[in-house]
Amino acid sequence: MALTLVSGENPRGKIAAIYARVSSDKQKAEGTIDSQTAALREYAEAHRYTVPSEWVLEDEGYSGSLLIRPGLERLRDLAAEGQIEAVLIYSPDRLSRRYAYQILLIEEFRRHGVEVIFVKSPPVHTAEDQLLLQFQGMIAEYERAQIAERSRRGKRHRAKCGEVSVLSGAPYGYRYIRKSEGSAACYEVLEQEAAVVRRVYGRYVEDSLSIGQIVRQLNAEGIPTRSSRSPWERTTVWDMLRNPAYIGKACFGKTERAERKRVTRLLRNRRGYTPRNSCSRERPREEWIEIPIAPIIKEDVFSQAQERLQRNKHFAARHTKEPTLLQGLLVCRRCGYAYYRTSTRTSSRKLYYYRCLGSDAYRHWQGPLCTNRPVRQDYLDGLVWQHVMKVLENPELIHVEIDRRIRDIQDSNPTRLRKEALEKERIRLQKNIDRLMDAYQEGILSLEELRQRLPVLRKKASVTQSDIQKLEASSVDQERYLRLAENLEGFLARLRRSAESLSVTDRQKVLRLVVKEILVGPDTLTVKHCIPVKEDQESFPVPSYLLRKGSDFALTGEYIPARSSGRMV
Repeated sequence: MALTLVSGENPRGKIAAIYARVSSDKQKAEGTIDSQTAALREYAEAHRYTVPSEWVLEDEGYSGSLLIRPGLERLRDLAAEGQIEAVLIYSPDRLSRRYAYQILLIEEFRRHGVEVIFVKSPPVHTAEDQLLLQFQGMIAEYERAQIAERSRRGKRHRAKCGEVSVLSGAPYGYRYIRKSEGSAACYEVLEQEAAVVRRVYGRYVEDSLSIGQIVRQLNAEGIPTRSSRSPWERTTVWDMLRNPAYIGKACFGKTERAERKRVTRLLRNRRGYTPRNSCSRERPREEWIEIPIAPIIKEDVFSQAQERLQRNKHFAARHTKEPTLLQGLLVCRRCGYAYYRTSTRTSSRKLYYYRCLGSDAYRHWQGPLCTNRPVRQDYLDGLVWQHVMKVLENPELIHVEIDRRIRDIQDSNPTRLRKEALEKERIRLQKNIDRLMDAYQEGILSLEELRQRLPVLRKKASVTQSDIQKLEASSVDQERYLRLAENLEGFLARLRRSAESLSVTDRQKVLRLVVKEILVGPDTLTVKHCIPVKEDQESFPVPSYLLRKGSDFALTGEYIPARSSGRMV
């Protein structure tokens, strides 16, 4: 263990380096790192240490629990090169907040003949002094863990109490109102920005525009972002479409820090490491803590946006140059991998096939995982499309499904439970308000305490009542929407007349509303429907379609009626 020098014991003026660190942007803004550096310079001048200006090393915004810091790395390099004889540090916790890291660094400096001097630490002369220094390191590590845990628990408690102050900031469409003597902190709706939010959801849900198209429209019309310094980006609109705050449910604890799993291109450009060796990942939805705020959009619009985001994630075209009818629907029954389109050229023409990813030897180091053979695209597309049109020829199936969904909405257990929970919460909040008023009338509660606590309860009660009304309205709207779909004969007749002239993209839309998944087996083809199909209905007329290479190889068809929560034609 290196010894801390006693004041005045530097007769020949040793060459030293100065190291200072702050861990937060707030400390950086307050200039605490400058105060550390100034104190260390005064100490070096008073004790005749020679400190070159380029050897004043600072780490601004770096946690003491990390070893990889630019200033600390440079300091260790100077010690290894033998260019310094001492290093001046304000206190042990500035070197590191982990006792093990402190010992590691001090021992490393000692091996290179470099003394470590802590200005705010007693000099080490005896075993008792050395023990005290070690205790300081352990206490610093304990304090860091204690502060982090207290902060986490405190924020979680305030979030459960409905305080928006624990959130990182107001999303686009809201303005953060600070806490005052008469009211708690809250989000206020900015109507100008809220109109943009409603427009984004309308373009995405009702007009079926892509996120890229919405971004281009916003930038073309010159609509400013929150900062007004940068244009709209796809990630900004994507985050807006996923944020539950716009339906009145601002959530705390949506993400958590985790260890970085891989080195990205950005990190490689930084010489393969980052001072923040962590990244954020989304936590499970049931672990989020909802904080009630004023809504901007309706809950059913938000649900439709989430449904489309999930559907786009599954059916994303990615690098597809030419769309195919069954893209994203074909799954191998044998290995579970998806099918993709490939091609081969004969002497006269080019043929397209659907091929299982598990059957490609180059994708798996142990060889192919599946022996399922490719399927002709043109034959399979035509076969499935004929089957879908045959299913849609019977309007009775659609009527049965509409009646079933209406009953599900009316008797939905989650909806009923949600409404009961909201009613209980509303009654509980009203009782709490009555108790506060009784306590004030009896002189138990002061007027100042009443003004502080009553607005919070009234706000929660108002939001709860609003949620109940939205839940009832949502149920009525869904029922009305399904009733409007009852007049299907005309639509199905138009669809049958134009079935052959529809483009591949239009056929995809129809097919994805009716079919959930298509399982391809060695000699069978299974279609899973979104609506229940009569068990005596023929899915495929005859099992004689030559879908694979070889004169004696064909696929037979079957169907599996499956129900889905997706939107129906």
